[in-house]
Amino acid sequence: MKTLSKLALAAVLATGVSGLAFVAPAMAKKEEQQAPGFKLSKPVQAIAYNAQQAVKAKDVATAELLVAQIEAAATTDDDKYVAAALRYDLENTKLVLAQQANPNAPLNETALAKPLDALIAAANTPAADRGKYLFRRGQLAFNGGQYAVASQYFTKAKEAGFNSPDFDLQLAKVKVQAGDVAGGLADLDRYITAQKAAGQAVPESYYRFAIATANNKKMAPETLAWMQKYAAAFPNAKTWRDVILQYAFAQNSIATPDKAQTLDLYRLLRAAGAMPDQSSYEDYARMVSDRGNPYEAAAVLKEGLASGKIPASSTYAKSQLAAATTAIQRDGSLASSEKTALASKDGKIASATADAYLGQNNYAKAAELYRAALSKGGVDANEVNTRLGIALAKSGDKAGAQAAFGAVTGQPRAGIAALWNTWTQVGSAPAPAA
Repeated sequence: MKTLSKLALAAVLATGVSGLAFVAPAMAKKEEQQAPGFKLSKPVQAIAYNAQQAVKAKDVATAELLVAQIEAAATTDDDKYVAAALRYDLENTKLVLAQQANPNAPLNETALAKPLDALIAAANTPAADRGKYLFRRGQLAFNGGQYAVASQYFTKAKEAGFNSPDFDLQLAKVKVQAGDVAGGLADLDRYITAQKAAGQAVPESYYRFAIATANNKKMAPETLAWMQKYAAAFPNAKTWRDVILQYAFAQNSIATPDKAQTLDLYRLLRAAGAMPDQSSYEDYARMVSDRGNPYEAAAVLKEGLASGKIPASSTYAKSQLAAATTAIQRDGSLASSEKTALASKDGKIASATADAYLGQNNYAKAAELYRAALSKGGVDANEVNTRLGIALAKSGDKAGAQAAFGAVTGQPRAGIAALWNTWTQVGSAPAPAA
Protein backbone atom coordinates (compact mmCIF):
# COMPACT_ATOMS: atom_id res chain seq x y z
CA MET A 1 0.00 0.00 0.00
CA LYS A 2 1.35 3.42 -0.95
CA THR A 3 1.65 5.91 1.86
CA LEU A 4 2.76 9.48 2.31
CA SER A 5 6.38 10.03 3.18
CA LYS A 6 7.13 10.65 6.87
CA LEU A 7 7.80 14.33 6.19
CA ALA A 8 4.64 14.78 4.17
CA LEU A 9 2.66 12.86 6.76
CA ALA A 10 4.03 14.97 9.58
CA ALA A 11 3.04 18.13 7.76
CA VAL A 12 -0.48 16.88 7.19
CA LEU A 13 -1.00 15.65 10.73
CA ALA A 14 0.52 18.68 12.40
CA THR A 15 -2.41 20.91 11.51
CA GLY A 16 -6.14 20.57 11.34
CA VAL A 17 -8.08 21.59 8.27
CA SER A 18 -10.89 23.64 9.70
CA GLY A 19 -9.10 26.89 10.45
CA LEU A 20 -11.93 27.85 12.82
CA ALA A 21 -11.16 30.08 15.77
CA PHE A 22 -13.77 30.25 18.51
CA VAL A 23 -14.04 32.95 21.14
CA ALA A 24 -14.61 32.10 24.78
CA PRO A 25 -18.31 32.50 25.64
CA ALA A 26 -17.56 35.22 28.22
CA MET A 27 -15.82 37.28 25.55
CA ALA A 28 -18.36 36.77 22.78
CA LYS A 29 -20.45 39.88 23.33
CA LYS A 30 -21.70 39.78 19.78
CA GLU A 31 -23.06 36.63 18.20
CA GLU A 32 -20.99 37.12 15.03
CA GLN A 33 -17.81 36.84 17.12
CA GLN A 34 -18.39 33.20 17.94
CA ALA A 35 -16.74 32.04 14.67
CA PRO A 36 -16.14 34.09 11.54
CA GLY A 37 -19.05 33.63 9.11
CA PHE A 38 -20.91 31.15 11.33
CA LYS A 39 -23.96 31.53 13.55
CA LEU A 40 -24.20 28.76 16.09
CA SER A 41 -27.12 27.66 18.21
CA LYS A 42 -26.72 28.45 21.89
CA PRO A 43 -26.03 24.83 23.01
CA VAL A 44 -23.18 24.49 20.47
CA GLN A 45 -21.88 28.01 21.06
CA ALA A 46 -21.63 27.29 24.77
CA ILE A 47 -19.11 24.46 24.38
CA ALA A 48 -17.43 25.01 20.98
CA TYR A 49 -14.59 27.10 22.42
CA ASN A 50 -13.81 24.61 25.21
CA ALA A 51 -13.92 21.73 22.73
CA GLN A 52 -11.44 23.42 20.43
CA GLN A 53 -9.11 24.27 23.31
CA ALA A 54 -9.18 20.65 24.48
CA VAL A 55 -8.21 19.50 20.96
CA LYS A 56 -5.37 22.02 20.83
CA ALA A 57 -4.15 20.87 24.23
CA LYS A 58 -4.28 17.25 23.01
CA ASP A 59 -6.61 16.44 25.91
CA VAL A 60 -8.31 13.66 23.98
CA ALA A 61 -10.64 12.48 26.74
CA THR A 62 -12.09 15.94 27.35
CA ALA A 63 -12.23 16.76 23.66
CA GLU A 64 -14.01 13.51 22.85
CA LEU A 65 -16.71 14.25 25.42
CA LEU A 66 -17.24 17.84 24.24
CA VAL A 67 -17.17 17.07 20.50
CA ALA A 68 -19.69 14.28 21.01
CA GLN A 69 -21.95 16.75 22.85
CA ILE A 70 -21.68 19.20 19.93
CA GLU A 71 -22.52 16.46 17.44
CA ALA A 72 -25.58 15.52 19.47
CA ALA A 73 -26.70 19.15 19.90
CA ALA A 74 -26.09 20.29 16.30
CA THR A 75 -29.31 21.35 14.60
CA THR A 76 -28.38 24.03 12.07
CA ASP A 77 -26.10 23.74 9.05
CA ASP A 78 -23.50 25.88 10.80
CA ASP A 79 -23.71 23.66 13.90
CA LYS A 80 -23.16 20.56 11.76
CA TYR A 81 -20.25 22.16 9.91
CA VAL A 82 -18.53 23.07 13.18
CA ALA A 83 -19.19 19.57 14.56
CA ALA A 84 -17.57 17.99 11.51
CA ALA A 85 -14.59 20.38 11.63
CA LEU A 86 -13.95 19.69 15.31
CA ARG A 87 -14.38 15.94 14.81
CA TYR A 88 -11.81 16.04 12.01
CA ASP A 89 -9.35 17.99 14.14
CA LEU A 90 -9.86 15.61 17.05
CA GLU A 91 -9.33 12.48 14.93
CA ASN A 92 -6.33 14.12 13.35
CA THR A 93 -4.89 14.82 16.80
CA LYS A 94 -5.39 11.17 17.76
CA LEU A 95 -3.33 10.16 14.73
CA VAL A 96 -0.57 12.58 15.69
CA LEU A 97 -0.40 11.15 19.20
CA ALA A 98 -0.46 7.56 17.92
CA GLN A 99 2.40 8.27 15.51
CA GLN A 100 4.42 9.97 18.23
CA ALA A 101 3.90 6.98 20.51
CA ASN A 102 4.81 4.43 17.85
CA PRO A 103 6.24 5.93 14.62
CA ASN A 104 6.43 2.51 12.95
CA ALA A 105 2.81 1.55 13.58
CA PRO A 106 0.49 1.42 10.54
CA LEU A 107 -1.65 4.50 10.12
CA ASN A 108 -5.42 4.02 10.16
CA GLU A 109 -7.01 7.11 8.71
CA THR A 110 -10.53 5.74 8.25
CA ALA A 111 -11.94 7.87 11.08
CA LEU A 112 -11.07 11.00 9.08
CA ALA A 113 -13.24 10.10 6.10
CA LYS A 114 -16.66 10.78 7.65
CA PRO A 115 -15.99 14.33 8.91
CA LEU A 116 -14.14 15.19 5.69
CA ASP A 117 -17.07 13.99 3.61
CA ALA A 118 -19.36 16.16 5.71
CA LEU A 119 -17.11 19.19 5.27
CA ILE A 120 -16.91 18.66 1.51
CA ALA A 121 -20.68 18.24 1.18
CA ALA A 122 -21.57 21.20 3.40
CA ALA A 123 -23.11 24.11 1.48
CA ASN A 124 -21.58 26.58 3.92
CA THR A 125 -18.01 25.36 3.50
CA PRO A 126 -15.83 28.43 2.79
CA ALA A 127 -14.61 28.43 -0.81
CA ALA A 128 -11.02 28.82 0.38
CA ASP A 129 -11.31 25.57 2.38
CA ARG A 130 -13.14 23.29 -0.05
CA GLY A 131 -10.05 22.51 -2.12
CA LYS A 132 -8.10 21.72 1.05
CA TYR A 133 -10.75 19.25 2.19
CA LEU A 134 -10.87 17.59 -1.24
CA PHE A 135 -7.11 17.26 -1.32
CA ARG A 136 -6.97 15.67 2.13
CA ARG A 137 -9.77 13.29 1.18
CA GLY A 138 -7.80 12.33 -1.89
CA GLN A 139 -4.79 11.58 0.29
CA LEU A 140 -6.90 9.22 2.38
CA ALA A 141 -8.04 7.39 -0.73
CA PHE A 142 -4.50 7.23 -2.12
CA ASN A 143 -3.09 5.85 1.13
CA GLY A 144 -5.86 3.26 1.13
CA GLY A 145 -4.98 2.08 -2.37
CA GLN A 146 -8.12 3.60 -3.91
CA TYR A 147 -6.22 5.30 -6.70
CA ALA A 148 -9.13 5.98 -9.05
CA VAL A 149 -11.06 7.60 -6.19
CA ALA A 150 -8.00 9.58 -5.15
CA SER A 151 -7.58 10.83 -8.71
CA GLN A 152 -11.14 12.17 -8.69
CA TYR A 153 -10.64 14.00 -5.38
CA PHE A 154 -7.29 15.47 -6.44
CA THR A 155 -8.75 16.68 -9.73
CA LYS A 156 -11.65 18.32 -7.89
CA ALA A 157 -9.20 19.89 -5.42
CA LYS A 158 -7.26 21.44 -8.29
CA GLU A 159 -10.48 22.70 -9.86
CA ALA A 160 -11.35 24.25 -6.49
CA GLY A 161 -8.08 26.19 -6.54
CA PHE A 162 -6.01 24.06 -4.17
CA ASN A 163 -2.27 24.00 -4.76
CA SER A 164 0.82 22.89 -2.91
CA PRO A 165 4.43 22.01 -3.74
CA ASP A 166 4.58 19.02 -6.08
CA PHE A 167 0.77 18.81 -6.25
CA ASP A 168 0.90 18.42 -10.03
CA LEU A 169 3.29 15.51 -9.60
CA GLN A 170 0.92 13.92 -7.08
CA LEU A 171 -1.93 14.27 -9.57
CA ALA A 172 0.10 12.48 -12.21
CA LYS A 173 1.21 9.78 -9.78
CA VAL A 174 -2.29 8.96 -8.65
CA LYS A 175 -3.51 8.68 -12.24
CA VAL A 176 -0.63 6.33 -12.99
CA GLN A 177 -1.45 4.27 -9.89
CA ALA A 178 -5.06 4.12 -11.05
CA GLY A 179 -3.83 2.42 -14.22
CA ASP A 180 -3.89 5.34 -16.65
CA VAL A 181 -0.14 5.60 -17.23
CA ALA A 182 -0.37 7.40 -20.55
CA GLY A 183 -2.93 9.84 -19.12
CA GLY A 184 -0.82 10.54 -16.04
CA LEU A 185 2.27 11.26 -18.10
CA ALA A 186 0.29 13.41 -20.53
CA ASP A 187 -1.09 15.42 -17.60
CA LEU A 188 2.39 15.86 -16.19
CA ASP A 189 3.62 17.10 -19.56
CA ARG A 190 0.81 19.67 -19.62
CA TYR A 191 1.60 20.79 -16.07
CA ILE A 192 5.25 21.27 -17.00
CA THR A 193 4.34 23.25 -20.10
CA ALA A 194 2.01 25.47 -18.09
CA GLN A 195 4.58 26.04 -15.35
CA LYS A 196 7.22 27.00 -17.89
CA ALA A 197 4.82 29.35 -19.65
CA ALA A 198 4.17 31.01 -16.28
CA GLY A 199 7.89 31.42 -15.71
CA GLN A 200 7.92 28.92 -12.85
CA ALA A 201 10.73 26.45 -12.23
CA VAL A 202 9.90 22.79 -12.81
CA PRO A 203 11.50 20.39 -10.30
CA GLU A 204 13.78 17.63 -11.56
CA SER A 205 11.57 15.14 -9.72
CA TYR A 206 8.85 15.61 -12.36
CA TYR A 207 11.14 14.39 -15.12
CA ARG A 208 12.67 11.61 -13.07
CA PHE A 209 9.23 10.28 -12.18
CA ALA A 210 8.16 10.32 -15.82
CA ILE A 211 11.31 8.52 -17.00
CA ALA A 212 11.08 5.86 -14.30
CA THR A 213 7.37 5.33 -14.88
CA ALA A 214 7.63 5.02 -18.66
CA ASN A 215 10.70 2.80 -18.39
CA ASN A 216 9.09 0.47 -15.83
CA LYS A 217 6.11 0.07 -18.15
CA LYS A 218 8.43 -0.75 -21.08
CA MET A 219 7.27 2.36 -22.95
CA ALA A 220 10.53 2.89 -24.83
CA PRO A 221 9.51 5.81 -27.11
CA GLU A 222 7.99 7.68 -24.17
CA THR A 223 11.02 6.98 -21.99
CA LEU A 224 13.36 8.39 -24.64
CA ALA A 225 11.16 11.46 -25.13
CA TRP A 226 11.18 12.18 -21.38
CA MET A 227 14.94 11.69 -21.27
CA GLN A 228 15.30 14.32 -23.97
CA LYS A 229 12.99 16.69 -22.09
CA TYR A 230 14.96 16.15 -18.88
CA ALA A 231 18.30 16.82 -20.57
CA ALA A 232 16.87 19.91 -22.28
CA ALA A 233 15.49 21.25 -18.98
CA PHE A 234 18.66 20.51 -16.97
CA PRO A 235 21.50 20.45 -19.52
CA ASN A 236 24.40 19.67 -17.22
CA ALA A 237 26.93 16.86 -17.00
CA LYS A 238 25.10 15.02 -14.22
CA THR A 239 21.80 14.94 -16.09
CA TRP A 240 23.47 13.76 -19.28
CA ARG A 241 25.34 11.05 -17.39
CA ASP A 242 22.14 9.83 -15.73
CA VAL A 243 20.20 9.89 -19.00
CA ILE A 244 22.79 8.06 -21.11
CA LEU A 245 23.54 5.44 -18.47
CA GLN A 246 19.83 4.80 -18.01
CA TYR A 247 19.30 4.66 -21.75
CA ALA A 248 21.89 2.00 -22.52
CA PHE A 249 24.10 0.98 -19.61
CA ALA A 250 21.77 0.24 -16.69
CA GLN A 251 20.17 -3.07 -15.82
CA ASN A 252 16.73 -1.99 -17.06
CA SER A 253 17.91 0.12 -20.00
CA ILE A 254 15.64 0.66 -22.97
CA ALA A 255 18.46 0.04 -25.47
CA THR A 256 20.95 -2.77 -25.97
CA PRO A 257 23.56 -1.20 -28.24
CA ASP A 258 26.25 -3.08 -30.16
CA LYS A 259 29.89 -1.98 -30.01
CA ALA A 260 29.62 0.64 -32.75
CA GLN A 261 26.50 2.12 -31.14
CA THR A 262 28.09 2.03 -27.69
CA LEU A 263 31.03 3.96 -29.10
CA ASP A 264 28.76 6.79 -30.21
CA LEU A 265 27.18 6.88 -26.75
CA TYR A 266 30.65 7.15 -25.23
CA ARG A 267 31.27 10.04 -27.61
CA LEU A 268 28.12 11.72 -26.35
CA LEU A 269 29.14 11.19 -22.71
CA ARG A 270 32.48 12.76 -23.49
CA ALA A 271 30.97 15.68 -25.41
CA ALA A 272 28.69 16.39 -22.44
CA GLY A 273 31.57 16.24 -19.96
CA ALA A 274 29.80 13.29 -18.37
CA MET A 275 32.25 10.37 -18.58
CA PRO A 276 31.62 8.51 -15.34
CA ASP A 277 34.75 6.58 -14.41
CA GLN A 278 38.02 4.87 -15.27
CA SER A 279 36.30 1.83 -16.76
CA SER A 280 34.31 3.89 -19.25
CA TYR A 281 37.36 5.88 -20.36
CA GLU A 282 39.45 2.75 -20.88
CA ASP A 283 36.64 0.87 -22.63
CA TYR A 284 36.06 3.85 -24.94
CA ALA A 285 39.77 4.02 -25.78
CA ARG A 286 39.90 0.29 -26.42
CA MET A 287 36.94 0.47 -28.81
CA VAL A 288 38.36 3.21 -31.01
CA SER A 289 41.81 1.63 -30.92
CA ASP A 290 40.37 -1.70 -32.09
CA ARG A 291 38.69 0.15 -34.96
CA GLY A 292 42.04 1.61 -36.07
CA ASN A 293 41.56 5.10 -34.66
CA PRO A 294 44.60 5.82 -32.44
CA TYR A 295 43.98 9.59 -32.58
CA GLU A 296 40.74 9.36 -30.63
CA ALA A 297 42.15 6.67 -28.34
CA ALA A 298 45.04 8.93 -27.33
CA ALA A 299 42.75 11.93 -26.80
CA VAL A 300 40.35 9.93 -24.61
CA LEU A 301 43.13 8.47 -22.45
CA LYS A 302 44.81 11.86 -21.99
CA GLU A 303 41.48 13.38 -20.94
CA GLY A 304 40.81 10.55 -18.49
CA LEU A 305 44.25 10.92 -16.92
CA ALA A 306 43.93 14.72 -16.72
CA SER A 307 40.51 14.45 -15.05
CA GLY A 308 41.85 12.05 -12.43
CA LYS A 309 39.23 9.45 -13.30
CA ILE A 310 42.03 7.30 -14.70
CA PRO A 311 44.64 7.07 -11.94
CA ALA A 312 48.15 8.10 -12.95
CA SER A 313 49.25 4.68 -11.73
CA SER A 314 47.12 2.80 -14.27
CA THR A 315 49.56 0.61 -16.19
CA TYR A 316 46.82 -0.40 -18.63
CA ALA A 317 46.07 3.21 -19.57
CA LYS A 318 49.75 3.98 -19.92
CA SER A 319 50.33 1.02 -22.24
CA GLN A 320 47.25 1.91 -24.33
CA LEU A 321 48.39 5.51 -24.63
CA ALA A 322 51.90 4.46 -25.64
CA ALA A 323 50.49 2.11 -28.29
CA ALA A 324 48.20 4.85 -29.63
CA THR A 325 51.05 7.35 -29.78
CA THR A 326 53.24 4.87 -31.68
CA ALA A 327 50.41 4.16 -34.14
CA ILE A 328 49.88 7.86 -34.80
CA GLN A 329 53.58 8.34 -35.52
CA ARG A 330 53.60 5.31 -37.77
CA ASP A 331 50.47 6.20 -39.72
CA GLY A 332 51.41 9.83 -40.31
CA SER A 333 49.07 12.03 -42.34
CA LEU A 334 45.58 10.94 -43.34
CA ALA A 335 46.00 12.54 -46.76
CA SER A 336 46.88 9.28 -48.52
CA SER A 337 43.97 7.46 -46.87
CA GLU A 338 41.65 10.28 -47.95
CA LYS A 339 42.88 10.00 -51.54
CA THR A 340 42.33 6.26 -51.54
CA ALA A 341 38.88 6.70 -50.00
CA LEU A 342 37.72 9.13 -52.67
CA ALA A 343 38.95 6.80 -55.43
CA SER A 344 37.32 3.72 -53.91
CA LYS A 345 34.18 2.16 -55.41
CA ASP A 346 32.35 2.05 -52.06
CA GLY A 347 32.30 4.23 -48.97
CA LYS A 348 33.99 1.95 -46.45
CA ILE A 349 37.44 3.56 -46.54
CA ALA A 350 35.85 7.03 -46.63
CA SER A 351 33.86 6.21 -43.48
CA ALA A 352 36.92 4.85 -41.65
CA THR A 353 38.98 7.89 -42.67
CA ALA A 354 36.18 10.20 -41.52
CA ASP A 355 36.26 8.43 -38.15
CA ALA A 356 39.98 9.17 -37.91
CA TYR A 357 39.40 12.84 -38.77
CA LEU A 358 36.65 12.92 -36.13
CA GLY A 359 39.19 11.61 -33.62
CA GLN A 360 41.53 14.45 -34.59
CA ASN A 361 38.74 17.02 -34.08
CA ASN A 362 38.98 17.89 -37.77
CA TYR A 363 35.23 18.08 -38.14
CA ALA A 364 35.12 19.69 -41.59
CA LYS A 365 37.17 16.87 -43.13
CA ALA A 366 35.19 14.26 -41.20
CA ALA A 367 31.89 15.63 -42.51
CA GLU A 368 33.25 15.75 -46.07
CA LEU A 369 34.29 12.10 -45.99
CA TYR A 370 31.12 10.90 -44.21
CA ARG A 371 29.14 12.51 -47.04
CA ALA A 372 31.42 10.80 -49.57
CA ALA A 373 30.82 7.48 -47.85
CA LEU A 374 27.05 7.97 -48.05
CA SER A 375 27.18 8.89 -51.72
CA LYS A 376 29.34 5.88 -52.60
CA GLY A 377 27.25 3.43 -50.59
CA GLY A 378 28.25 0.05 -49.21
CA VAL A 379 28.17 1.38 -45.64
CA ASP A 380 25.72 1.39 -42.75
CA ALA A 381 23.88 4.61 -43.62
CA ASN A 382 22.41 4.97 -40.13
CA GLU A 383 25.84 4.71 -38.52
CA VAL A 384 27.40 7.13 -40.98
CA ASN A 385 24.55 9.64 -40.66
CA THR A 386 24.91 9.50 -36.88
CA ARG A 387 28.60 10.32 -37.16
CA LEU A 388 28.03 12.94 -39.83
CA GLY A 389 25.63 14.56 -37.36
CA ILE A 390 28.28 14.37 -34.62
CA ALA A 391 30.89 16.03 -36.84
CA LEU A 392 28.48 18.80 -37.85
CA ALA A 393 27.30 19.29 -34.28
CA LYS A 394 30.87 19.60 -33.02
CA SER A 395 31.62 22.11 -35.78
CA GLY A 396 28.64 24.26 -34.74
CA ASP A 397 26.40 23.46 -37.72
CA LYS A 398 23.24 22.77 -35.73
CA ALA A 399 20.89 22.74 -38.70
CA GLY A 400 23.09 20.34 -40.65
CA ALA A 401 23.49 18.10 -37.61
CA GLN A 402 19.74 18.03 -37.05
CA ALA A 403 19.18 16.97 -40.66
CA ALA A 404 21.77 14.19 -40.39
CA PHE A 405 20.40 12.90 -37.09
CA GLY A 406 16.88 13.07 -38.50
CA ALA A 407 17.89 10.73 -41.33
CA VAL A 408 18.75 7.94 -38.88
CA THR A 409 16.20 5.15 -38.62
CA GLY A 410 15.86 1.95 -36.61
CA GLN A 411 16.55 1.39 -32.95
CA PRO A 412 18.67 1.93 -31.03
CA ARG A 413 20.43 4.05 -33.67
CA ALA A 414 17.54 6.51 -33.97
CA GLY A 415 17.45 6.89 -30.18
CA ILE A 416 21.19 7.59 -30.04
CA ALA A 417 20.80 10.15 -32.82
CA ALA A 418 17.87 11.75 -30.95
CA LEU A 419 19.97 12.15 -27.79
CA TRP A 420 22.82 13.60 -29.83
CA ASN A 421 20.38 15.99 -31.47
CA THR A 422 19.17 17.18 -28.07
CA TRP A 423 22.76 17.78 -26.98
CA THR A 424 23.35 19.72 -30.20
CA GLN A 425 20.48 22.07 -29.32
CA VAL A 426 21.09 22.55 -25.57
CA GLY A 427 24.74 21.59 -24.90
CA SER A 428 25.95 20.74 -21.41
CA ALA A 429 27.18 22.72 -18.45
CA PRO A 430 29.32 21.36 -15.59
CA ALA A 431 27.43 19.32 -13.03
CA PRO A 432 25.98 21.43 -10.20
CA ALA A 433 27.86 21.41 -6.90
CA ALA A 434 26.75 18.65 -4.57
